[in-house]
Amino acid sequence: MKISAITKLSRKASDSLVLAYFAKEKFSSHLFFKLLKNSEKRLVEQYFKNNNFSAKQNEVKVLPRVGQGKILLVGLGERAKWNLRRAVLVARQIVVVAKAEKILQLSLPFDNFVVVGVTDERLGQTVAENAVMANYEFTQYRTKPEKVFSVSSINFFTLAKSYQAVQKGIEVGLIMGEQVNLARDLGNIPGGEMTPKLLAEKARQAGKQNKFKVRILDVTEMKRLKMGAIIGVAKGSAEQPRFIIMEYNGGKKSQRPLVFVGKGVTFDTGGLNLKPGKNMNDMHLDMLGGAAVIAALSAIAKLKLPANVVGLVPAVENMPGNAGYRPGDLLRSMSGKTIEIQNTDAEGRVILADALTYAERFNPEVVLDIATLTGACMVALGLQASGLMTTSSSLQAELMAVGESSGDYVWPLPMWEEYEDEVKGTFGDVQNDGKNSPYGGAIAGAMFLKQFVGKALWAHLDIAGPMKTFDGQFLAKGASGVGVRLLVEFARKKFDK
Repeated sequence: MKISAITKLSRKASDSLVLAYFAKEKFSSHLFFKLLKNSEKRLVEQYFKNNNFSAKQNEVKVLPRVGQGKILLVGLGERAKWNLRRAVLVARQIVVVAKAEKILQLSLPFDNFVVVGVTDERLGQTVAENAVMANYEFTQYRTKPEKVFSVSSINFFTLAKSYQAVQKGIEVGLIMGEQVNLARDLGNIPGGEMTPKLLAEKARQAGKQNKFKVRILDVTEMKRLKMGAIIGVAKGSAEQPRFIIMEYNGGKKSQRPLVFVGKGVTFDTGGLNLKPGKNMNDMHLDMLGGAAVIAALSAIAKLKLPANVVGLVPAVENMPGNAGYRPGDLLRSMSGKTIEIQNTDAEGRVILADALTYAERFNPEVVLDIATLTGACMVALGLQASGLMTTSSSLQAELMAVGESSGDYVWPLPMWEEYEDEVKGTFGDVQNDGKNSPYGGAIAGAMFLKQFVGKALWAHLDIAGPMKTFDGQFLAKGASGVGVRLLVEFARKKFDK
């Protein structure tokens, strides 16, 4: 998809125009209204006067033009309630409607998207990245993918004084949207094909394309490093584990890096604690934390951020094979701590334990782990937000602000020291399921991870809720690509001063 800022309006009847209105706004006041032919103006007027269009939120009417183009009347709802969240959804909805109407090219007015307190650059980025996300379809397994229609270009009309900022934002937004879609592609590949080996290869390809270092550790190297947690979880599968290490060095040598750690369970059966069948259908998405880290490193490299960022992804399959780990087993992690296995379906935190220990080697400033960790977080927060857990109030505030601006919304859960008793082991150092399970399961998962964190500031992001799209988001079914924008925006705000 091509998206460009423009400063001159086209009067071609073949163009498709978006006329977006707030409720009770005068129809003739719209900037694009003057571009219409008289017959088209009368048609718009008729829709308003006959109450066929009242500009309610999510309301869209498609009208014909004299030429091949179309008019999209888009409702923005009440002006007083307009905010960046609504701008996100409107940008997506416009593209979804255009796809359904087989509109190749659209013109949007920048003025309709202005949000108080949001810069022109940020707004340009938001519209661009969400348009790209809405244009996405996962088609590689369809026999006739050519039947899936997509919008080819969008012109974003802006005044000359805003042009440079909007265009700069669009350029960033295109990269962000494309990399979110990369994470969605990785997640949507079926588990029978998306093995740890393939995920590692996808990371290697991303590094080659975007010029960041990628190193892959196989099981022999993991044994040498005594990564007993990762190896233990992987034993039940015929597919051997991989440990993916990605390094982007765009900052000064003296700059301590950010380390992003992503859970990469390419398929999760639950192991011997087998999941019910209906809970297993989406478990090819259990590597979306890893996918987010791979895509975030790609975006950071494409944006050439002045940052040092490391991405770590432990990749395994969790299968109930005859060599698989068992409830009651004790795994010795890379840190030396022993993990008492209470539930083989709490495997994500186990593999992340070794990754968090490995992260210490980079002397990081901040460590963020991101994982589809618990159904409990979905119960607590629903599908709209990821759970945020950290013992740092400053990092919590920072991530909440970044989540709000990026569109990857997060909400905090407590990490009081009283919860630490939940994961103290009986025969080992820590246990991988909370003693009061299923109560407080998301917090117990985070408390487990905390036992393997070094001296750096650390936060855990549980993305189980928003891992896949749902109705009302105006996004294609499947993996959502959650977390990519948050990780990249966090790095931008940290270092791109």
